[in-house]
Amino acid sequence: MDSIKANDSIVHFNERCYNNINEHIKSSNFSKIFILVDQNTHEHCLPKFLNRLETDKIIEIIEIESGEINKNIDTCVGVWNTLSELDADRKSLMINIGGGVITDLGGFVACTFKRGISYVNVPTTLLSMVDASVGGKTGVDLGHLKNQIGVISNPDLVLIDTSFLDTLPKEQMRSGLAEMLKHGLITGESYWNKFQDLSKLTLDNLDELIHESVIIKRNVVEEDPFENGLRKTLNFGHTLGHAIESYFLSNENKTTLLHGEAIVVGMILASYISTELLDFPKETTQDIKDLFLSYYDKVNFQDIDYDAIIELLKYDKKNNHGNINFVLLESIGTCKIDCLVDNIVILDAFQFYAN
Repeated sequence: MDSIKANDSIVHFNERCYNNINEHIKSSNFSKIFILVDQNTHEHCLPKFLNRLETDKIIEIIEIESGEINKNIDTCVGVWNTLSELDADRKSLMINIGGGVITDLGGFVACTFKRGISYVNVPTTLLSMVDASVGGKTGVDLGHLKNQIGVISNPDLVLIDTSFLDTLPKEQMRSGLAEMLKHGLITGESYWNKFQDLSKLTLDNLDELIHESVIIKRNVVEEDPFENGLRKTLNFGHTLGHAIESYFLSNENKTTLLHGEAIVVGMILASYISTELLDFPKETTQDIKDLFLSYYDKVNFQDIDYDAIIELLKYDKKNNHGNINFVLLESIGTCKIDCLVDNIVILDAFQFYAN
């Protein structure tokens, strides 16, 4: 697959990954290389990556605990301290090997350590390949509130080796697929229709869809890098989805949802709201719900949950001037941003989801 230039970064795929990282290290005169992993990528991905790395530079491995719960400033402090103890300097290179937690947190650590060191992202989950790989968003959660602290900063390179997906659990694959489905809904029926029979998706035909998803996001981000307009469309389903994800993460009586699982709920809710407010076709909303729930388990909500989830909406990053702003659909491929939605419509959307 051809490499994709994305702002100040380049996304390479499969075999090209290793040729380009070796050339990048050779030509850049880095002092040391630091590789950030979690326990899963340390075991399943790091050995292959190191085997393909051609360098005599000192390589230090930094491991953090996996999971969204560890995507916080305390983990950053630990990594910053470790970098200092291992004599990292401004000519060091940081390579982040993992899912969205690793690439988001590792990118934030790199671009703030000594006011910024070079870094490379190696996304190893489907979600991080199609979402975190492009756009330059780095950062961490503030408590259970998603992505409240961070900066926009692009890695030198993004290396997408889809063979890393071979060891990914099915639920993690489904989580990543949610972002690809979102790309279809906000971009147009040509891409959306490729997902109408999910049973036919395999790792063999997924490569092309991943490549197309990266191009879709690249095109949006290049036009609007700082999310002043068009880039907000990438948040379709995320206003309520992030609130749901945060609520389930912080509530000890709930089973934590993966990002994609929460976003699927958010997209069904946003589709219903689109029908109520923008005359998005009812039959299309029902088709979206039926397709998603044929692949994702329905999440059970209780009446007590709704007010708490709605309260969390005020922390959404798209909000301004005290308004909670939704991205809604006028048609598949046509979005309207900065939509205001009454709570009663949100509650009706939850009832549509539940029935």
